[in-house]
Parts: sequence; C-alpha cells; structure tokens
Amino acid sequence: MNRAGARVGIGTRFRYDGETLEVVEMAATTAGNEVVLKDGQGRFLRLSLRELLFSDRAVVIPDQPGPSGDDDQELAAVILDQLQEDERQQVRERAEHVREVLTGFRSGNPELARAGEPRPGFAPGGPMEPKYAAKAEELGVHVRTVKEWVAEFRRHGEAGLAAKKKAVRGAAASGDERWVETALEVMIEHTGESKPTRRLLIERTRARVVARYGSGVVRQPSPATAYRILADLERRHPLFRLSAKRNRDIAGRPEGPYGKLRPTRPGEYVLMDTTRLDVFACDPLTLRWVQAELTVAMDWYTRCITGIRVTPVSTKAVDVSAVLFQCFRPRPAGRDWPRGAVWPEHGIPRTVLVDIEGAVGPGLASPPLVPETLIVDHGKVYVSEHLTSVCRRMGISVQPARLRTGRDKGPVERFFRTLREGLLEALPGYKGPDIHSRGEDPEGDAFFFLDELEAVIREWTAVAYHRRPHAGLADPGLPGLRMSPAAMFEHGMARAGYIEVPRDPDLAFEFLPTKWRTVQHYGVEIDRRRYCGPGLPDPGIRSPFGGPAKGAWPFQVDPDDITRIYFRHPDTRVWRTLVWEHAPAARMPLSEDALAFARKLAAARYRFPDDRLAVADLLERWNLGLGTTLAERRMALRMSRDQAAPITLPHAEEPTVTAPRPSVRRALGDDASRPALEAAEEPVDSGDDEPLGDDDFYADALEDV
Repeated sequence: MNRAGARVGIGTRFRYDGETLEVVEMAATTAGNEVVLKDGQGRFLRLSLRELLFSDRAVVIPDQPGPSGDDDQELAAVILDQLQEDERQQVRERAEHVREVLTGFRSGNPELARAGEPRPGFAPGGPMEPKYAAKAEELGVHVRTVKEWVAEFRRHGEAGLAAKKKAVRGAAASGDERWVETALEVMIEHTGESKPTRRLLIERTRARVVARYGSGVVRQPSPATAYRILADLERRHPLFRLSAKRNRDIAGRPEGPYGKLRPTRPGEYVLMDTTRLDVFACDPLTLRWVQAELTVAMDWYTRCITGIRVTPVSTKAVDVSAVLFQCFRPRPAGRDWPRGAVWPEHGIPRTVLVDIEGAVGPGLASPPLVPETLIVDHGKVYVSEHLTSVCRRMGISVQPARLRTGRDKGPVERFFRTLREGLLEALPGYKGPDIHSRGEDPEGDAFFFLDELEAVIREWTAVAYHRRPHAGLADPGLPGLRMSPAAMFEHGMARAGYIEVPRDPDLAFEFLPTKWRTVQHYGVEIDRRRYCGPGLPDPGIRSPFGGPAKGAWPFQVDPDDITRIYFRHPDTRVWRTLVWEHAPAARMPLSEDALAFARKLAAARYRFPDDRLAVADLLERWNLGLGTTLAERRMALRMSRDQAAPITLPHAEEPTVTAPRPSVRRALGDDASRPALEAAEEPVDSGDDEPLGDDDFYADALEDV
C-alpha cells in the first residue's frame, strides 16, 4: 500500500530551486542535523535538514508513487461522503476481502485476528496467484477484478474501492458552448427589462447565433434541451422564476464577497433612513386620513433608536436635521413610562449610576450620543447642502450607501419591519406592506393624529424595542449571550470607557438653514418678509464675512416657523431673536409653504395683496374648515404645536411684541368702529376662554364634520 511519507536517507533525491539533488551524507552537528547534497554536475551543497524538509524551496522525489496534493484523485473524504449507507457497507466489506488477500486477516492486523483466521489458502506469505483465485471463487467474480481491487487499495486505500461516479454535469455542458454563451448574454440583456418568456429568449438566442456564426455552423439544441439549458443558466443569472425587481437586485450584487462595517463602540456609526409608514394618520384640520413618513436614526453598535420624526406626506431636510439633533439632545420621556425604559438625563445607564432620590429628573426617551459617521442613502434630503454643512460643522463624517443597496443599512431596514410587525399592524388604519395586503377601508379606521402616532412609536421603541433581546446583538467573547439594545449600550460604555456628549446647548441653532442678508434701516428682509429686533448691527457696519456672501450677515431660519429668525451678535456672541413684522397676525407658527400658499390665494382675490391680507385670508379659510386640498392639509399639519418645533431651540433674547396695528385688526375681521376706550376695557367673560379637555375638543371637531 502506498504511504504518505517518504524515507529520507543516503540516496534520497530532492528537487531544490528547480535542480535535482541527491543526499550523499547525513551528519549530526551542534547546530542540528545537516545533509550534504550532490547535483548532476558533481557539485556539493550542505544544508540543514530542517531547511530541506520544511522549506518551500525543496520537494522530495519519492521512490514509490503516493498521494500528493496535485494528483487526479479526489480526497478520500470527498469520495466516501458521496456514497449512500449501503454503498459504504459494500466498500467496507470489499476492503476486508482485500486485506485478507494481502495479510491473511480481515482487519489487516494479526493482533485483531478473528476466529479461524488465517483461513486455509490465505495464510501470510506464499504466492499471490492462488489467493487471487480463491477470493475470486469465493465472491463469484473474475480474478482480474480481484487484482484491480488490490491495486486500487494499494494506491488509494478504501476510497479506491468505491464505485467510480461520473461528474454531475449540467444541461449547459451538453450543448454547444457558443450557443450557451449567447443564451447567457441575451439573459443578461433582459435584466433591466420586463420578464420575458423562455420561448422568446430561445428564439432570440437562435437568431443571434445564426447572425454571429452563420447558418449551420453552430448546432442548435432541440426545444427540450434548450429549456434544460435555460434552467441550468437560471442558477447563474435568475430571470424567470423570481420577480423582475428581485432579479435586478441579484444582478446588482457585487462580484466579490460582501464587506461590512463593524462598529466597535456606541456612536461610531449612525444609520439614518426614511420610510413610508404602513398605517394612516389623521389630519387634525379636516379629520381625514393622510400618509405619514418616519425618519429614524439608529446607533449601529447598540441598535438604539436615537432619533424619531413622523412627518406628513413627505420629509424635508429640516426634518432630517431634527432627527440628527435628537442624537445630541433627546426628547424627554413620557410621564407614565416604566422606569426601565427611561434614560437618565446625562445618558449614563442606571447600572453604573448612583441614583439619588429626586436628582435624576424626568429622564430621556433615548440615549444621547455624538455620531462620528453618518450612513445615509442618496435621497435628496440626505445629500442636501443643509445636512452636509451641518455634519461638516459638527465633525460628522457622511458615508453614502451604495445605490439601490438596502443591505448597507440592514439594521435600520430590519427595524422598520420589526416596527410594522410589532406595532403598526395592531393599530387602526393599518394598510399593509403593499397594495395586495390592504383591507377594504383602512382609511376609515385612521384616527391617530401625527403627533399622537409619533408618541406611540416613541414609547413602543423605549418600552419594547430597547428592552427586548436581539439575535443580532452579540459579543464575540460571549457568543451565547443575547442582549437588548439598552444592555448593549451599557456593554459598549464598558468597552469604550467613555461617552461623547454635546458640549454646547446652543448647537441647536447649527441645525437650522442659514440665510445671508444685509441689514437695512428697517431691519432684515428674507423672501419679502421683514424682521427686526434688538441686537442687529447698524446698517453702516460692514460685515466681516467674505466669499459669495460678502457684505451680508448670517441668519438662522426655521422653515416650519418663519415668524422668527435667529442671529448671533458678532461682539457678545449671544443669540438674539428677530420677529417678523406680521407675526402678531399669524397668532401661531407659520411655515414657508403656508405663507407661499397664502400669497397665491391673496393674489387671486385682491388687486394689491400684501402679507397681512394673505395671512388673514389663510387663517379665515382654515377657521371655516375649508382646508381640503393636499397642500393645505400638509401645511396645517406642520403648523400644529408638536410638529412646528422639530428642533427644541435654547432660550434666546426676544423683543417685546406690541399689539397689532388697527389695519392688521381690520384685516383679521375685528370691528374697526369700536372706540379705542371700549377696546381697552376688560372683556366680558363669556366662557370661551375656559380650557377644554381633549374629549370636548374632539367632540366639537366631529360635530363640525
């Protein structure tokens, strides 16, 4: 039987650096065993035996053939693993017969001899021909068959006695290689098109083969063979059995193995994404259903949701900035939340916090942290100049995901599915993940307002999602331990030893868009809106800023509340609030979209409209409940109290707002003929100023509808 080892001694030949050498002397020295080699030209070379045996430069030339890594024989394990149990039993029995022919014992070892061994005719020693004949007569096979078994057993062991199996070849290997390559080429061309039939693809392949190689040059397969070839190629390039979208996703996979960012601490990578919620919300203006979008920020290492924002219809760049701001300054937790779902004010887990009674405060809805790298997709709101400038200012690196590659943001995509299956499908107004899963009238069940829906999602995230163990959260050192996002945050703090926290409460102003304007004698004008207030530099003072905005001053503008803008005084570095001259007429936060829509309505109604009339008409229209268009409903949603302040701004000095002028009161519908003294008298208590409960408010709203 062949052996895997080779005897090394005088006369053993080696191939060293491409030359054939022979061992002529072996000696033991103080430095170790050494050998003297001689080449074909009579030159000698002294080497260490270790260098000769274990160096990649030397290969032994055995006297007898044996197993090697470059032979044609497959591994013994590969051959035997392909056998069924009855085939393996047959190989074992055949090996026993071969060992009995060679050694006289079934086991091949005299110490493990069975009863009656060695049998007559198979005693050790003696000629082999009588043994071959006796074993062939015993098994009922030809003598030549027994000799082949013995030869295969000596070369390959028991694996050589297994029946030779033909390699499994696909249907594509049975056809002409040129026809198969052309068929695969046509399949790849149909990746971005609608799904074709197999018959159409076969006809196009045949036509292209004839046009490319000529008629009769390439043998055309039969229809049955062509269908089998396409079924074989389907495994390489799916085109028929899956949906067209899924086939495009598979075709867009990278050729190499998938790479993955591996976070090592909290805040290293923050994922942000927006999705259309699978549940309808209610419009507080018209009490009709409206589509809602959810934008979240997730810490990749801990899977903690650090920012949540629900917006009506569509998401804007300022909404994404608001979610990013929540990573720095989380929203306060609800009053009735469980204690385990509330984060302390400074974000340190309670397990490492000495809790003093009354010193913790109301707590936060999510852990505060400073993102180092923001992973976003290529949506307009994520690649906008505003968000990019904010991240650059905060020192946050922005890493866009690959186009149409959802797996780059796999954890946040999985959160959206968990949210749908764990919460949204149990809410009224649930419409399902697609049009085929929608009920008959999900819009009729929608009664959660946008702010209520956001509060429900925020509480579910803190109470259920953050406290439930996740299969994807594991420590390589403790693979059997399943942790929740809250526990993973504690684990990450223990590993990193620190937590990044925002250093300045005035960072909220950094998340607002910047408008560059000059200062005039009447104040500042932005989009035909004039603002004034204390703290503005004098019109004659030159701005120190250069570049395209040379001579202008920077002002921070909140698109959801244009009644105020913010300016940092160049000398005191204190933020000041500038009020719009028509802010008293609005009586509530007013967005840019609402003002633009109001101007459009006023231009169609008045010959010489201005912002006072535009705002007054818009408020009158909404007060009458006529806001039924999509644009009006979207503006009304953004003007609600909870939705109009996505970024909680710190306190800034505000000027004293005076009472509106008589012209403004007339535009709002006040009685202009009332004497001034009568207007100054105390109003009669009619009960309208009594605070209404939530039940009374909804009852009145439903009566109006």
